Amino acid sequence: MKLRKITAAAVFCALLAVLSQIVLPLPGGVPLTLQTFAVALCGFCLGQKNGLLAVGAYLLLGGVGLPLFSSFGGGIGWLLGPTGGFLWGFLPLIFCCGLRKYPIAFGGLAACHLLGLIQFALVTGNSLWQAFLVASLPYLAKDALSLVAARWLAKRLPRKFF
Repeated sequence: MKLRKITAAAVFCALLAVLSQIVLPLPGGVPLTLQTFAVALCGFCLGQKNGLLAVGAYLLLGGVGLPLFSSFGGGIGWLLGPTGGFLWGFLPLIFCCGLRKYPIAFGGLAACHLLGLIQFALVTGNSLWQAFLVASLPYLAKDALSLVAARWLAKRLPRKFF
C-alpha cells in the first residue's frame, strides 16, 4: 500500500474521531452525531479497502480505550453497550459506500441501522419495534441526508489525495 493511501486512511480515521465529538444528546440514549456522514465520506473517497482500514482503526483504537467515540467515549463497553451495534454497523456501511455506487450505500445504511437496533434491543431489553422507534427512526432522515451530503462532497474533492 502506498504511503499516500495509508496517510489518507489515517486522516479519515482522525476525521471520524473529530466528527464523533459533535454530539446532540436525545432522550432515547442514542446521540445525534456526524459519524454517519464521516463514515460515508470515508467510503466514497477511499473505497472499500482503505475505507475499511480507516473505520477498522477507529473501532480498534476506540475499543481499546482511546476516547474516540461520541462524547469522548472509549473502551470495549462502548462496543458492547446499547449503541455499540451502530458502531459495528459502520463496517457494512463503509463496505457499501466503498463500492461508490449510490443506491448500494443506502443498503449499507440499512444494515448499520439493523445491527444498531438489534444490539440496542438486546442490551436494553426492548422489543425490536421499541428499539426501532427509539434508536433508529429518529435518525433515518439525518443519516440519509448524511449519505447524500457525503457523496456530493466526495465528488468535489480532488482525487489525487486518495
